[in-house]
Amino acid sequence: MRANHLAGFYGITAFGESHGVAVGVVLEDIIPGIRFPLQQIQLELDKRRPGKGNYSSSRSELDRIKVISGLLDGVTTGMPICLLVYNQDARSKDYSHLKDIFRPGHADYSWYKKFKIFDHRGGGRASGRETISRVAAGAVVNEILGNINIALYPIKIGNVYANNFDNFPNELNWPDSTNYEQVLEYLNKIKAEGNSAGGIVEVVISNLPPGLGDPVFEKLDANLAKAIVSIGAVKGIEFGRGFEFSGLTGKEANDELNSNGFISNNCGGILGGVSSGEEIRFRFVVKPTPSINLEQQTISHENKEIKFQTGGRHDILIIPRIIPVAEAMIKLVLADAISHQKLISKQDLQLSDLREAFDKIDEDILIALSRRQQLSAIIGKLKKQQNIPIEDKDREIKMLDNLIEKANKMGMSSKFIENIWSEILKESKKNQ
Repeated sequence: MRANHLAGFYGITAFGESHGVAVGVVLEDIIPGIRFPLQQIQLELDKRRPGKGNYSSSRSELDRIKVISGLLDGVTTGMPICLLVYNQDARSKDYSHLKDIFRPGHADYSWYKKFKIFDHRGGGRASGRETISRVAAGAVVNEILGNINIALYPIKIGNVYANNFDNFPNELNWPDSTNYEQVLEYLNKIKAEGNSAGGIVEVVISNLPPGLGDPVFEKLDANLAKAIVSIGAVKGIEFGRGFEFSGLTGKEANDELNSNGFISNNCGGILGGVSSGEEIRFRFVVKPTPSINLEQQTISHENKEIKFQTGGRHDILIIPRIIPVAEAMIKLVLADAISHQKLISKQDLQLSDLREAFDKIDEDILIALSRRQQLSAIIGKLKKQQNIPIEDKDREIKMLDNLIEKANKMGMSSKFIENIWSEILKESKKNQ
């Protein structure tokens, strides 16, 4: 499983750890001959970098983006583009006392059980620093989104809710000027205690056309949910009236229509996994930063109970820095949906669009063949253990007949399928 790869028309592969040399992302599906938006990427990275505001981590990183490959005089060449941000202010010694313990609320315990090793220096790849790659990739697709507008703002911080939405400028993106001082009072109290706070962020996407998204496993809301929940601190999401639906009747919940369109937007702009043309609305929950300067109880790698204090530099409230990350993930999902819809609608297609589709199909074929080879090797071992002959001619013939039957229904050549099947079998037998 390629867990650090986000597949799609604009697939990305992310890498790097919090206290490693650098974090970065590889973009492999960028059309050649376009001016690369390096300045826009830097502007987006500046929004999420630490050291800004009264409630952010004091880690001082400039997060300057470096292009390692794929550009010539600022123009894309069609080759993979590698973007790097070097870590310059990591203080690994601050984490030395955490080397052999599991921090509550972090990935330490579960990742250690999975990999039998864990990078205690700021959480390694489980750190929020990995989101640099997401933000950098999201800024690349701005042109595809056109006039689509994405607004994100917290509607709850700690125990304070936003009641008005006058969207005045402030470091927290808080939308309600009438109780902003109450939010600051709450956060200052939390900060003085050495604690942290969570909240809820609302997202409103406007000017999105109807028809984006696909049935069943590629629903627009499903892909948005996965993209948002893949962000480390996010622990829940709801669309439209969300969990409130549990107390409504069908009559109350349904979005009725008249000649002018939808009368309500209870479902948040997505019906059956496809955009309705109404505003897309959803909310997600951000948990408090688990690194706090208070004594906590945990266990060591040897299962010994201990009390400890995290120390180090941490965010009191991660929401202001999560907002550009969430926006980037939304952009990647929408760019994917727009590109796919453009392909299936057969409108305004260019050679580059079709080649891009080919590249995606070819990648899927390679992944499937790789998985088949791995399974073939496992089957070969089982057969040897159980003294079962490697070759099974009857099964091979039945499988080929089945493939040819399906190919005929799809209008594909039987000879073509036979040739492919013959090569696949040869490779399979090599592994057995």
